[in-house]
Amino acid sequence: MRSNWEVPNYNLKELRPKAHDYCVCIPVINEGSKIQKQLEKLKQLSNEIDIIILDGGSTDGSLNEHVLLENRVRALLTKQDKGKLSAQLRMGFAYALEEGYKGIVTVDGNNKDSVESIPDFIKKLDEGYDFIQGSRYVPGGKEINTPLSRKLAIKLIHAPFISLMARFRYTDTTNGFRGHSIDFLQDHRLQPFRDVFDTYELLAYLSVKAPKLGYKVIEIPVTRSYPKGKVPTKISPLRGNWLLIKILCSLFFKKYDVKLINSGFIKEEQ
Repeated sequence: MRSNWEVPNYNLKELRPKAHDYCVCIPVINEGSKIQKQLEKLKQLSNEIDIIILDGGSTDGSLNEHVLLENRVRALLTKQDKGKLSAQLRMGFAYALEEGYKGIVTVDGNNKDSVESIPDFIKKLDEGYDFIQGSRYVPGGKEINTPLSRKLAIKLIHAPFISLMARFRYTDTTNGFRGHSIDFLQDHRLQPFRDVFDTYELLAYLSVKAPKLGYKVIEIPVTRSYPKGKVPTKISPLRGNWLLIKILCSLFFKKYDVKLINSGFIKEEQ
């Protein structure tokens, strides 16, 4: 692992050897039967992509070794450090780069996404795209039971703001169903392996930087389905919306940008 990468400490359990050029990284914490059902679907794609789970520290027993072996999971990374979603992604990206993958697909571990769309992400990576954003709002995409507050936040705040900063029109910027080329993640102007990326910052940052750095970007259709009734969530709507706004403001003021000094980097001065 590169000396200037800031990556959370984690335990690694490798269950299968590397078999493919691409991997799917799944951030998860205490998703119970939802992640198990999702892995059952993903098992059908294990002849096309390696499955890697990025566990934030689950305590519900949903990721026991029997489940992982039964569903052909290649590796389980269990975070032993601070940080939330962005920290999980940093450890997954670092592992994938060290393992020599050509590209990484990410998808949440809550069984809301159409994982059967993963071959579409692989196809776009093979075609030379560097950042592929899954969207339920492009032709062919589908949303099921999206809470109104989330839909309004995406359409009226998050997607327009990210699109303006990125100079690329996005429609579904909070969606974690994405594809990333290794060339993009290793660009010295990006530096994704920093502790400043702790919660949801990395999702927004990558969306903005991919087109601004000249990489090939596209949105492709996916389906995202919420259960009927009250939506289960690990973050309150008030806190979630405040965090969203805080991250957008930090992006606008270039808090996450870097100045390059020779082969190293320092954070952009505020």
